[in-house]
Amino acid sequence: MQFMVIERFRHGSPGPAGERFRLIGRMLPEDVTYLASWMDSSGTRCYQLMEALDRESLDAWIAAWNDLIEFEIVPVLPSGDYWAQKQLE
Repeated sequence: MQFMVIERFRHGSPGPAGERFRLIGRMLPEDVTYLASWMDSSGTRCYQLMEALDRESLDAWIAAWNDLIEFEIVPVLPSGDYWAQKQLE
């Protein structure tokens, strides 16, 4: 499954989270794969595309960053897959 992870930096900027990332990396569990990320132009949010077996697979990663980042997790799929499913209904 793929997930759009919307991160909102608790300090209003990525400063503390960026420093931790530079020191110890992303800290992903083995069963979670980072695919891509984007920052908003104000630097207050980051959008990350992740792949994992299920939503619960992200929990250890979220726990490692929860003091610095507020997370919103949205299951997503490619639009072609979505529309193909709708045609089958």
